[in-house]
Amino acid sequence: MAGLLLLCAAAGLLLAAGGAIPPPEEAARMARFVLHNCDWGALATLSAQEGLRGHPFANIFSLSDGPPGLPGGSGVPYLYLTDMEISVQDLEINSNASLTVSLAQTPYCKKHGYDPQNPLCAHIIFCGTIVKVNDSEAVLAKKALFSRHPEMESWPKDHNWFFAKFDITNIWVLDYFGGLKIVTPEEYYSVKP
Repeated sequence: MAGLLLLCAAAGLLLAAGGAIPPPEEAARMARFVLHNCDWGALATLSAQEGLRGHPFANIFSLSDGPPGLPGGSGVPYLYLTDMEISVQDLEINSNASLTVSLAQTPYCKKHGYDPQNPLCAHIIFCGTIVKVNDSEAVLAKKALFSRHPEMESWPKDHNWFFAKFDITNIWVLDYFGGLKIVTPEEYYSVKP
């Protein structure tokens, strides 16, 4: 019976909404795949707000590593931010953050009956810093973000929006039973999803 369950779980990993997902032994590819197939993530900062100072604070942000579809994106999570946003105010004090993305936001997990907390509903946790991008990289960030989030182009200009990226220092992958897998940024950027 356990063998049948593992066989079914492995078969479920073969088809995702955007195509075949990488096998569990390819953690770096899985991290790239999940990020590229997600349009948003939970960004956690250390709060700088009165009454919450020093406490963890998570917020949802739209993101993109490139236009949807094949070939896979750059692997760089780009964001469109304003200093008016509470989490961005936290980042101005301490740019360290973590970013979690999950296949739970795609049709994949529902299609296979996976609860978002089930390891087979892969999620990736990135740690690093948020940095504003320079003008040349802003062109890439704009294309990546506006291709997935066209509404962004019409957001109020007086909010002083800017393009930023999540500069990845650590990566953890949870995509199968047996615990987290550690992927280095070098491994992550050297593969295609």
